[in-house]
Amino acid sequence: MELNDEIIIDAPMTRVYEALNDPDILQQCIPGCEELIKHSDTELEAKVVLKIGPVKARFGGNVVLDTSGAPSAFSLTGQGNGGAAGHAKGGADVTLEEVAGKTVLRYTAKAEIGGKLAQLGGRLIQSTAKKLAAKFFKKFAEVVAPVEA
Repeated sequence: MELNDEIIIDAPMTRVYEALNDPDILQQCIPGCEELIKHSDTELEAKVVLKIGPVKARFGGNVVLDTSGAPSAFSLTGQGNGGAAGHAKGGADVTLEEVAGKTVLRYTAKAEIGGKLAQLGGRLIQSTAKKLAAKFFKKFAEVVAPVEA
């Protein structure tokens, strides 16, 4: 499964990049995130509860960041386990471009799933993944963009 999208965030690129590396901001924005622990500048651990169709599961997983292209580009890879519900692994490539004081964020994400989740059908998984990504970026844009007085 592959997802890609583009979102414009009303904040400078340096602010967006810093926010994408801030566990407190990420935890607020990731749907169902119960805990996000930063082990190092490139390693995070997350606990997330998700409901996909009839399957609700608590996932525990690790994410590794590759910031060699920072701040204009970076990638992440991760894997999670939801016990009987199944498992997932994947990654994303993110690019940031500053345009007139705003940031254009583009991402391409790939994921593979197994277990009960894989039995739900590609369309349900794809639509749920799109909804979760949209929810994350909407909340992220709200948190990062300055509040108009």
